[in-house]
Amino acid sequence: MALSLYDTLTREERPFEPRDAGKVAMYVCGPTVQGDAHIGHGRAAVVFDVLRRYLIWAGYEVTAVQNVTDIDDKIILRARREQLEPAVISTRYTRAWNRTMDALGVLPPDVQPLATGHLIEMQDLIQRLVDQGKAYAAGGDVFFRVRTFEGYGKLSRRRVDDMQQGEDIVDADHKEDPLDFAMWKSAKPGEPSWASPWGPGRPGWHIECSAMAAKHLGHGFDIHGGGLDLVFPHHENEIAQHEAAHGDTFARYWVHNGMVQMGAEKMSKSVGNVVPLEQALADWGVGPLRVWYLSAQHRTPLTFDTERLRDARTVHQRFTTFLRSARRAAGEVAPDAEVAAPHIESFRAAMDADLNAPMAVAALHELVGAGNELLPAAERGDAGAQAAVAALADALTELGDVVLGLHLEEALSDAAGLERQLSTLVESLLDQRAAAREVKDFATADAIRDQLAAAGVVVEDRRDGVRWYVASPPPAGDAEGAGGAGGAGGAGGAGGR
Repeated sequence: MALSLYDTLTREERPFEPRDAGKVAMYVCGPTVQGDAHIGHGRAAVVFDVLRRYLIWAGYEVTAVQNVTDIDDKIILRARREQLEPAVISTRYTRAWNRTMDALGVLPPDVQPLATGHLIEMQDLIQRLVDQGKAYAAGGDVFFRVRTFEGYGKLSRRRVDDMQQGEDIVDADHKEDPLDFAMWKSAKPGEPSWASPWGPGRPGWHIECSAMAAKHLGHGFDIHGGGLDLVFPHHENEIAQHEAAHGDTFARYWVHNGMVQMGAEKMSKSVGNVVPLEQALADWGVGPLRVWYLSAQHRTPLTFDTERLRDARTVHQRFTTFLRSARRAAGEVAPDAEVAAPHIESFRAAMDADLNAPMAVAALHELVGAGNELLPAAERGDAGAQAAVAALADALTELGDVVLGLHLEEALSDAAGLERQLSTLVESLLDQRAAAREVKDFATADAIRDQLAAAGVVVEDRRDGVRWYVASPPPAGDAEGAGGAGGAGGAGGAGGR
């Protein structure tokens, strides 16, 4: 089975056939850097990070581009409130975005173009459209003539006569048609501006991605990604600008992720139910948070609440617990790759089916279940069982960490560091527990075990003695009401502004 992706443009799942054999050119709308990333931004980031990781794992050479919109009305407004230059705001939040994406385990893009660094490309595209009669200058602005592009509405499946751009209201009297949208905005007092053939001004939002994607990936690149909230007008307008100007395909596959919501309500800054992504990472940890992001198929809504995050944390702990036990039981025995092969194929089949991450995680559960059945024999020294659990542990690390980015090995490494630090204290408490059990003071023994469990220390009573290890400590978000009460933040697309 080969990879297939649901294409928003055709409204069907299509076999993935890249423009250039063995290579993938991928563009994902990036942030408008006017504030910190929130939990909604994180969903788009993880979805397309996993798609990119899977393509690389499957053997493709991937070029990933994600822009930064570093000039925009909202950036200017924030700069005014803080009495700073817009460039200071955009630089601050570009750095914050990159720092948070790194903490979320998202691979950095191969190219991260800034809007302000591509003004020439934008102006060239605008001029081409003006020369063709598909755009016009009015009052220092330049607008795209929507009705000159016959394909307008094909991505969003909207009829032109039923549309409303919902923007540029202040310039409506300059437009020939209310549907026309601004590609260049004339300079206003106190705002940044650049020289252009139509006078000083700055680019509109939609022209930025059309120009930057084509510059860095060429025409007809493979995958354009973003949140469902970007389908109209942003992605519709990107297509219109490029295809009207050049007469060829802008992007071959349009992949969109669903929104993050709180109950039945979409997260948004306007509603005020926003959780900063850095806070969610601090509360739950990168591994459990990514498990939660992958708990729903990427095109469907995803609900942010405490119970779902606790479930994700339990899944992550199950995986790390098996990995720890398997490494210990296998010792130096060479893995038997044939044991893991069916589980790897199940994982691959899930991912090939429109990047079905929940099914892929289910395949990892089956892998862990098979491994847990073999652990008793492996711990007794059965060489065949040891080779099997070694292979299953390697597969879990490869699929869970390399492809899904679950940070399983990192979690074990962090736990091992804590174990070294806590060893003297924990061993002392376990000695006290053993002494209490010796005199049948089970209340004291249980209290000590509960005290250790509350600190994230798991105690296992085994035939060969007591074994302990550090699991993930309870996150701050696990406090009563904390995880679900704050809401979660906004649009699922990083470019959701």
